Amino acid sequence: MSTVDLEAFVQSQRAKLAQLPLSVREGCVKRVSGLMIEVEGLPLPIGSHACVENSRQNMWIDAECIGFEGNTTYLMAFDQVNGLSPGAVVYPLLTPQRGPQGYQMRQGIASLPISPQLLGRVVDGLGRPLDGLGGATWTDALTRPASPNPLKRAPIHEPLDTGVRAINSMLTVGRGQRLGLFAGSGVGKSVLLSMLTRNCVADVIVIALVGERSREVREFCDDQLDETSRARAVVVASPADTSPLARAKGAEYATDVATWFRDQGKHVVLIVDSLTRYAMAQREIGLSLGEAPVARGYPASVFGRLPALVERVGNGEKDEGSLTAFYTVLLEGDDVHDPVADAARGVLDGHIFLSRELADAGHYPAIDIEKSISRVMPKVASPEHVLAARRIKQLISRHAQSRDMVAMGAYMAGSDPDLDAALKLWSHIRTFLQQDSHMVADIDGSIEALLTLARASQL
Repeated sequence: MSTVDLEAFVQSQRAKLAQLPLSVREGCVKRVSGLMIEVEGLPLPIGSHACVENSRQNMWIDAECIGFEGNTTYLMAFDQVNGLSPGAVVYPLLTPQRGPQGYQMRQGIASLPISPQLLGRVVDGLGRPLDGLGGATWTDALTRPASPNPLKRAPIHEPLDTGVRAINSMLTVGRGQRLGLFAGSGVGKSVLLSMLTRNCVADVIVIALVGERSREVREFCDDQLDETSRARAVVVASPADTSPLARAKGAEYATDVATWFRDQGKHVVLIVDSLTRYAMAQREIGLSLGEAPVARGYPASVFGRLPALVERVGNGEKDEGSLTAFYTVLLEGDDVHDPVADAARGVLDGHIFLSRELADAGHYPAIDIEKSISRVMPKVASPEHVLAARRIKQLISRHAQSRDMVAMGAYMAGSDPDLDAALKLWSHIRTFLQQDSHMVADIDGSIEALLTLARASQL
């Protein structure tokens, strides 16, 4: 071999060596228990991503590290793990992987970047498009910003027009407030959410459908969002058939999107349906890790996750933008003392209860004014408005307390002026609090109607 040929050979071998990785980290699947993938020989920090080889289906399964013990790393997959075999190779993100074509680097999940291009799109809990419009690109793992400094948060000083008369007048919402919609099944929760989605005066609406039926996702996008609402909305869907990690990521990703738009100076409304199913997903993850249940099967970590999610929402450190959130809370068996409901009431700035009794009577939206409260209403409403709302609430309560006595004919008119006023105006109060689902009631008109009703009660 001539010197020239030898030198060319050495240069080619150097080029091949330069393309090889300096080191390769990999582990193998030791055990799969339910939703948990136990990996041996691959220590990973919590929250980091990895991919598991599914040789049977010739694909990779994306997963996230959710815990570890000794030399065992616990992963949970974002998608189904059907076809996974014992000893499957596991690589961390951005690690070269051996393959038929040499070493290849898997970059991770291709998702839509958080940007104005998200408006009008439907994505899953990882940002992957579900609407078939493409545009997904690989990006580094999202860096989640911490909650704003509580002393630097912009105060709530401006009302939000929700387009719902009962809320605008009796439970006025402030921009930056976080409210819970507490309801059992079949009391009009979805209809009220669609009204808020279409009618709220905001620049951006972010809707997170967590743990819902797949059919409801399609129906919500097609039936509840008109063309105008769709153009300013971002829908994040994590249906019930996805893994608990994907469901939990749905609420967290929607919060990331909403906070990003808020920090760009936009007025944002975030709707999460539902906070209960987010807690259920976290319960499945916690129980898979072996955590002890402390309240109706919920481990203690769930009650730490709820405030961590909610506290990121609200006004930021800039006065230009705002982020108002509505979280639905499912009441199992209409039990208001459900552990998730109790925890949610403690971290939210108000709660709106939907009554089954009102729904059964055909009263929609079925908002129970007596049990509902907006804690920031005195800050964003005039004193006259607050007094008028208090007066109507007193009449509603007085009527409810004496309803049986009046029905039996045991009440003598003139004995109680407040009850006389409630009986006189009851039909007007019921009409005032009801609203067709396609009707929009602006905040100024709602307040004026409330003031008129309150003045009539004094006559």
